[in-house]
Amino acid sequence: MTSAASNIRRATMLSAALLLAACGGTTSDTSTTSLTPEESTGQELRGQTVTIYSGRNETLMAPLFEQFTNDTGIEVEVRYGDSGEMAALILTEGDKSPADVYFSQDAGALGAVDDSGLFAALPDDITSLVVPTFQSDTGNWVATSGRARVLVYNQDLVAVPPASLDDVLDPRWKGKIGYAPSNASWQSFVTALRVTRGEAGARTWLEGFAANEPVPYEKNGVVRDAVNSGEVSLGLINHYYLYELIASVGQENVVTKNHYFKDGDAGSLINVAGAAVLASSDRIDAALAFVRYLLSPAGQKYFVERTFEYPMISGVSAFSELPTLEELNPPAINLADLKSLEATQAMLEDVGLLTR
Repeated sequence: MTSAASNIRRATMLSAALLLAACGGTTSDTSTTSLTPEESTGQELRGQTVTIYSGRNETLMAPLFEQFTNDTGIEVEVRYGDSGEMAALILTEGDKSPADVYFSQDAGALGAVDDSGLFAALPDDITSLVVPTFQSDTGNWVATSGRARVLVYNQDLVAVPPASLDDVLDPRWKGKIGYAPSNASWQSFVTALRVTRGEAGARTWLEGFAANEPVPYEKNGVVRDAVNSGEVSLGLINHYYLYELIASVGQENVVTKNHYFKDGDAGSLINVAGAAVLASSDRIDAALAFVRYLLSPAGQKYFVERTFEYPMISGVSAFSELPTLEELNPPAINLADLKSLEATQAMLEDVGLLTR
């Protein structure tokens, strides 16, 4: 099989897997191009253009991209789509891709593209900004913001929420739990469950969850709204959806609350959005400038103040309502392991939880 055909085959497989989990010709080996550090947000880059394939939502990210252009003088061209769709497109285009940067809402999608050798190795002045837990083993992509999995609950209906992920399986919650089966964050959580508990342990939990007849919804935000309206009592989502609702309708109209599982519970997975530079880019300096900007104080404050996510660099405080990552003590997993999405989807289908 030619290298181009190999990438197209991989893209087809990845598209089938990752598009279902959306929220988000080159060689097929894993060699990478090393980039030398550049202070590349200076005058010499003004007027250049960087092309971004963004798996992050346009409504949330467009103001950040505009802020980047205003601050650096570098223009931005963006192609928006689900993270899986953008990953599959990059794999199909290979080293002919017009993209300079892949900006993903999910570590699993980044890992899947990284496996094809299409990313350039990021310089140390970028990777050193983020602790190793939130960067790739290869040094080819880096986290830009973090989100915690939570159990959101309706305080009018639930006096004491389940203390742990296993307590969610209590029969008294039968038919009262919402989840988003096709969402990337749910499937990343299940992948983390497979990593932390093993295949048999993950299957046992999923079978118990299925027996409790959880209510499927299209998206995390719909789960949140169903909990807030009392349609269901509990929901498994990401932490920031609650704060988006409060910002939109006011605290007085919100009866839901986040419950954070702690002490290594897979229910408190910290997944990340992240960015990588394409090795085929002919605008490397501008691409690096964009990634640096995401990890600058200005970029990190945007994520804290506009999307209520965890910052990835020191010196920028998280949103005041959030527990610290130390308090959460999430499961110690390699985020690169979240790329095994096809195995996760196969397990979900086996236990009847992969509704479309």
